[in-house]
This record gives sequence, structure tokens and C-alpha cells, in this order.
Amino acid sequence: MTQPRYHINVFWYPDDECWIADVPDLKPCSAHGDTPTEAIAEAEIAISLWLETAKERGFPIPEPRYRPAIYSAA
Repeated sequence: MTQPRYHINVFWYPDDECWIADVPDLKPCSAHGDTPTEAIAEAEIAISLWLETAKERGFPIPEPRYRPAIYSAA
């Protein structure tokens, strides 16, 4: 079984002076890093752990649904 492909939003957060990688379909699932690449890598780990925990506890696994506004304009 392949892991669903969830969208990851990456943005600079000046209060903490780091990059944030947020996964909108999985609440709460986010990570941070010193670079965008590091934040994404950490988010991929967080996604795996989120899904693993949900499966262990019998929680539903949401389908990837989030799409940035730029893609919904079409």
C-alpha cells in the first residue's frame, strides 16, 4: 500500500525564525526546519507518524483533499 500524497504548505514564520511545513489535511500535523527542504523532510516524518498513530488507534485516514487556491481557479 502506498502512502497518500498530502499537500504540504511551506512558509517562513518570523516569530520563531524558522520554516514551517503544515499539512492541512491532517490536523494537527506540521513540522519546522532551518530551511524549506528541512521543514519538508520533517513534515514527511510527521505525516508517517500521524498515519501510523491513526491506524493504531482505529481513526479514519482522510483522503488528500486540500488544494491551494491557485489550483482551484482552473
